[in-house]
Amino acid sequence: MSAAHDPRWRAETLAVRAGYDPASASNAAKPPIYMTSTFAYASARQAKDIHEAYFEGTGPEVGRPGHIYARLGHPGLDMVELRLAALDGAEAAAVFNSGMATHSAIALAHLRPGDSVVFSRPIYGGTNGLYTGMMPGFGVGHAEFTDGCDRSSVEAAVTEALAHGPLKLIVIETPANPTAAIVDIALVVDIADTVGARSGTRPLVVVDNTLLGPSMQRPIELGADLCMTSLTKYCGGHSDLMAGGVSGREALVAPLRLLRTTLGSHLDPYTSWLLLRSMETVHLRVERAMDNARKVAEFLRESPKIAGITYLGFLAEGTPQRAVYDRQCKAAGSTFSFAVTGGEAEAFRFLDRLRLLRFAVSLGGSETLITHPATTTHYAISSEERAAGGITPATLRLSVGIEHVDDLIADLAQALEAL
Repeated sequence: MSAAHDPRWRAETLAVRAGYDPASASNAAKPPIYMTSTFAYASARQAKDIHEAYFEGTGPEVGRPGHIYARLGHPGLDMVELRLAALDGAEAAAVFNSGMATHSAIALAHLRPGDSVVFSRPIYGGTNGLYTGMMPGFGVGHAEFTDGCDRSSVEAAVTEALAHGPLKLIVIETPANPTAAIVDIALVVDIADTVGARSGTRPLVVVDNTLLGPSMQRPIELGADLCMTSLTKYCGGHSDLMAGGVSGREALVAPLRLLRTTLGSHLDPYTSWLLLRSMETVHLRVERAMDNARKVAEFLRESPKIAGITYLGFLAEGTPQRAVYDRQCKAAGSTFSFAVTGGEAEAFRFLDRLRLLRFAVSLGGSETLITHPATTTHYAISSEERAAGGITPATLRLSVGIEHVDDLIADLAQALEAL
């Protein structure tokens, strides 16, 4: 399937055009849905060649659109992967049926008993569970750091991990969920290079780019090896599908596709089509949501009932975090956290008073969502780990949507009256 795109096109154009050639589908202006579980071969020879291309990466079918079985790949999945790679500025991409399926594939592909991993904190609760709950059962050690803009903090975690065994992955989430904490991607890449030079084994740098996505941050350009994104969030953007993706060099992405075949964690044809459709408008939705988020954040900052706010646009000039933000982020995004004055009781009272904002987990949808991380998304993390990541009983995470901002502020204002 030809899906060439002009490298000079901007991201907004790539989101609409990359990955699909009308000539491949009877000149349909929009991609069709390929609702089939299996694909017919033109001949016995072609069948063998297609399997050789898929499993060995050799033979006459390499680079051609041959398919075998939808679990291994299908045209809709091809299109999504080509589009995601173009948006991330990467050579290739692999797409899975959820963000956690993506994280799990990366871990299972690169970690073996005796290895170690370093990750930043705070980090999404599911990712935390993968590296502190599941992987230790396979003999994989871990270490973590909380200040991603301080070399000594990251290096201390690296030293701790190396004491367990070879360091294979450094997994960072930036901005972090739910506090929007910043990690210096270039710094982490430099540290990974140093580890490789000293030990002979260079850890891969994996960046979870979910909170900003390809619109506002491109980790591959900053030296990351793999860029992971929960496509459920902004790229899906309507809270009606689940998907995850990872982009990077073809040599790193290809093994993840093969592992996906074994795990059965591919994205189905219909959801692939929905995701392609949603990606076309991601920039419009994100821009509106970010405009709203700034105004909402400014309102909350002025309230005496708000104890603190982590909106990236408020990072103080002259701080390391601000310097990193200016260097690696294009904008502040529309997801951040704030703390009400008090604790869990006050946070619950505020939440129960809301009428327009929806109290639900997830983020990046067209609707504004709010949640209480300590008792929802980060429930399974110990109170000590939550505190280390800046998550308190008073912390609320807000993902601002595309409603009229005056209505959002009015709802927040009336809920604050309960405090």
